[in-house]
Amino acid sequence: MQKRSLKLAAIALALSLSGCGLLPEKIDETKDWSASKLYSEARDEMAAGGYDKAIQYFEKLESRYPFGTYAQQAQMEVAYAHYRQGDQAQALAAVERFIKLHPNHPNVDYMYYLRGLINFNDKVSFLDFLSRQDPSERDPKAARDAFDSFRQLAERFPNSIYAKDAVDRMKYLVNALAQYEVHVANYYYRRGAYVAAANRAQQAVTEYRDAPAIEEALFVMVKSYDALGLHELRNDAERVMKATFPNSVYFRGGPQASSPWWKIW
Repeated sequence: MQKRSLKLAAIALALSLSGCGLLPEKIDETKDWSASKLYSEARDEMAAGGYDKAIQYFEKLESRYPFGTYAQQAQMEVAYAHYRQGDQAQALAAVERFIKLHPNHPNVDYMYYLRGLINFNDKVSFLDFLSRQDPSERDPKAARDAFDSFRQLAERFPNSIYAKDAVDRMKYLVNALAQYEVHVANYYYRRGAYVAAANRAQQAVTEYRDAPAIEEALFVMVKSYDALGLHELRNDAERVMKATFPNSVYFRGGPQASSPWWKIW
C-alpha cells in the first residue's frame, strides 16, 4: 500500500513538472521591433493615455538601442509619462537622470522646464480644486523647488521657448511663497502669538518686497505690534503701509470678497 502511494506521488510530481513545459511561453511582441517601431508604438500609447505601456516600450527601446538618438528621446518621454501619471517621484528621478547624463543636449532646457512643472503641480489634484484650497496653504518646499528649476532655466537658457512661461510662473510662485508667510503670520495672530505673527509678517516683507501679499503682511505687523503695546513699531509699520498702499482696503475694514488671487491658471 505504501509503495502504491509513493508511485502515485511520483507520477503526480512528474505530471506537474511536465505540465509546466506544456504551458505556452509568454511571447514578447516587441522582440524584433526596430528602434523607430518601438518609439512609434510608445508614442501612440502616450497619445491614447496608456502611460504604463508607453513607459515599457520606451525602456525597452533604451535598453536595446542605448546609443542612438531614439534612446535619449525615450528618456525624456519616460519622464513626461511619469509626470502625466502623477508619479512625481519617478518623474523627477527620470529628469535628474537625463540632466546628469546629457547636460549639453539641445533639448535639456525642456527637462529643466519639466522639473519645474513637476514641482509646480505638486499635490495638485481634483479634490484640491473642489475644496478651493489656496496653494499658499500647502508645504512651500515644492514651490521653492519649482522656483529654483524655473530660475535655472531662465538664467541658463534665456532664449529657450520655455523661458517666458518659466518667468511668469516664477512671479506666481513668489506671490504664493509670500502669501504662505502671511498665512502663517495670521495663524499665529489668531492664536495670540503676536511676536511670532509680527516676525513672520516681517519676513514676508523682507524677502518678497514686490509681492501683492506684502500689503496684508504690513497690516498683520500693525495689528501685532498694537496688540503687544509696541506703539512706535506699530506707527512705523502703519506709516510704511500708508505710503506704499495709500488706498489699502485694510484701512476700510478689510479686503472685499473677490476671486482668490491664486486662480490665474
